[in-house]
Amino acid sequence: MPEDTVEVLVEGGSATPGPPLGPAIGPLGINMMQVVEEINNKTADFKGMKVPVKIIVDSSTKEFEIEIGTPPTTALVMDELKIEKGSHEPGSEVAADLSVEQAYKIARMKFGSLLANDYKAATKEVMGTCVSMGINVDGKDARDAQKALDAGEYDSIFEQ
Repeated sequence: MPEDTVEVLVEGGSATPGPPLGPAIGPLGINMMQVVEEINNKTADFKGMKVPVKIIVDSSTKEFEIEIGTPPTTALVMDELKIEKGSHEPGSEVAADLSVEQAYKIARMKFGSLLANDYKAATKEVMGTCVSMGINVDGKDARDAQKALDAGEYDSIFEQ
């Protein structure tokens, strides 16, 4: 069974037959509107966010399967904080403030695709993303919040 795999980044719930999807799957000879409809149904929960989508096509039967990834951590952070983008000058300009509970929530959403072995380490990874976005965590620099997390200051969150 010869398979073709196409990976694209689409906006959740609003994929169209145009770029980047159309040019990528058009040559495979599958029904474009069926693919677009299925992608939009599966990504509806991520409306307004960029979502990685993998389309696996059986070249002989023209049947397809769609796998949806989770949006990048930056997109989840921006959605959680209801902001358009991070800081223009991370380190000197603060774009927003994320609570440790929100970082933990994002870590749970992304856990399968992170390198962490537990939720505490995954939360630290999310906080690391906040460093490069110019976002404070719990009212302090994200690196300081990571140190506080290591020191056990937020352990009660992970005992739920």
